[in-house]
Amino acid sequence: MNNISEALASSGFKPIDFIILVIYLCLLVGLGLFLSRNKDGKEKTANDYFLAGNTLTWWAVGASLIAANISAEQFIGMSGTGYADGIAIAAYEVMAAVTLVVIGKFLLPVMLDRKIFTIPQFLRERYNDGVGLAFSILWLFLYVFVNLTSVAWLGALAIEQILGLQGISVEVMGMTISVRMIIILFLFIIAGVYSIYGGLASVAWTDVMQVTFLVGGGLITAYIALKEMGIALGTDTLSAFSQMYHDLTTGTHINDTHFHLIIQESHNGSAFANVPGIAAVVGGVWLTNLGYWGFNQYIIQKGLAAKNIEEAKKGLVFAGFLKILIPFIVVIPGICAYYILKGNPDAFTAMSLHGKVNVSDDAYPWLIRNFTPTGIKGLSFAALAAAIISSLASMFNSTSTLFTMDIYKKYINKEASDKTLVNVGRTVSICALVIAAVAVKPLLGGLDQAFQYIQEYSGFIYPGIITVFGLGLLWKRASSKAAIWTAVLTIPMGVLFKVTLPQVAFQLRAGYVFMILVTFFFLVSYFDNKYVSVELPSEDDQAKMKMWAKVLGGIGLLMIIAAAIVTIGGALNPNADPNNNFLAYLNDIGFQAFFFFGVLVGQCAIWLNSNAKDKVKDVKALDVNLSLFATSRSYTYGTIGIVAITFLLYALLW
Repeated sequence: MNNISEALASSGFKPIDFIILVIYLCLLVGLGLFLSRNKDGKEKTANDYFLAGNTLTWWAVGASLIAANISAEQFIGMSGTGYADGIAIAAYEVMAAVTLVVIGKFLLPVMLDRKIFTIPQFLRERYNDGVGLAFSILWLFLYVFVNLTSVAWLGALAIEQILGLQGISVEVMGMTISVRMIIILFLFIIAGVYSIYGGLASVAWTDVMQVTFLVGGGLITAYIALKEMGIALGTDTLSAFSQMYHDLTTGTHINDTHFHLIIQESHNGSAFANVPGIAAVVGGVWLTNLGYWGFNQYIIQKGLAAKNIEEAKKGLVFAGFLKILIPFIVVIPGICAYYILKGNPDAFTAMSLHGKVNVSDDAYPWLIRNFTPTGIKGLSFAALAAAIISSLASMFNSTSTLFTMDIYKKYINKEASDKTLVNVGRTVSICALVIAAVAVKPLLGGLDQAFQYIQEYSGFIYPGIITVFGLGLLWKRASSKAAIWTAVLTIPMGVLFKVTLPQVAFQLRAGYVFMILVTFFFLVSYFDNKYVSVELPSEDDQAKMKMWAKVLGGIGLLMIIAAAIVTIGGALNPNADPNNNFLAYLNDIGFQAFFFFGVLVGQCAIWLNSNAKDKVKDVKALDVNLSLFATSRSYTYGTIGIVAITFLLYALLW
């Protein structure tokens, strides 16, 4: 214990910082338990527990989506990649904002119209029980053994580094336990106390408070770091940022990638492998974003719990604007750490800096420890805790929802009462907590850039998920046979491309896998003879679908032709200088990603044309009403705002 006391004393944290953190945790647990109570003495129904009784307003939906999404993976992992590679990693956040409005317009309305609890439930209704069960089991394993463990491990690692507790262990009942494992158990318990008892309502409404701390604390941390840099540079905060930008884009840093959203392979091959130029805008990032935001249970469950479709749609737009803030919260601090230690170290020699950035993911904890003043340290710590705990709470709830509604109620106890379902859900959450706590240390070790690791291996499953879910939602001829075989092939295809093309950026590999799987899916569905007759849509709807089929098909074809011209041109002149040759430059920024984006856009033309003209459909196809896709004026304005900001950021930081 003396070692712990000494480490805390030298960490720079004062009693007021710990008091702020304790007050925050008490408020969180108290609010969660208050929201967990049974109102008017009534027991919670399954809908109350798993979907918050469909009471979430737009601002609760948006806040809860972001709180569930932002965790140590972003604060530590994305900041670490910002330290190593630069601001291009922000493409995940910026393009996620655009993805959210696409999901809000085209995917979420169909799910809400079906009144589903879980994503695998949709698969059962759309395809068959086998497909639904397979994805239920897949998601359960991912949540327990990947999501819960990685968030807890990275969160504990960050807290350990910030407090200077690395490598310290304590004796408990004759057993030696590392401080990191104690922190992990503490995080699990705090998240579990209110989420396991109260269900989604407790998770979602406490997330409103959590996202306030998360965004506010993150922005203050970034501001303080820049302010302290300004003092060392003899200037103000804004000028410090300007000087950092100037120093990292000129002179010896002319080819530095830290302030470019589009990375050139010739400038930094390792950074390009992580964020491959234009592919970060039109490449496999769309698979990651559509799969994560559209078909990930612990994310989309917040949208499914909205009061109605309009509240859900507005919630996704609100989440989109919050998403655009994230690069300023987590990536800029990583770049600041790089600038201080490697970009212009001579300017900061007078600073008394503690600790080192041994691996990239040390950047954010190092920055908090060295730059945030007393009081603000506690607020920054609370923001990090909010990010970790809110994600863990959402995962506990979604894990219990998947098992209870998709396995227990479907296969074990079909007549289960609401009370039984709620109790089973709580038991499952506790079991998930225990299993994740036992598995966390064996599964995770010393990762240099955890965010990239998680993104790459998530990319093994998202090409198949997008194909199966997306076409199942939108195409009337999508068949169960195609869904099953696509699900079976997804991971082997990802592994095959990883082994045979290890030098290719994972976003590009995921795009190639998607192109193969979506082609395979269309062919199997068209040759499947299990279909029934169907009436064609109204003439007005047919005209709209045919018109958009022509537009999207033409755009997709042009993209594919352009990518082919650039790729062939580059192959014919492989030694051309990207700085003096336009085709070589386009190849240098990964223009071949337009093969994927052309297929992604163009395949929409196939199912739109089929929906308009084919007089047959799959036996379990959904009847999709085009009126579901109508949006309000406020949604349209919000979408325009997000797209405009995206264009502006890329114009300024290309």
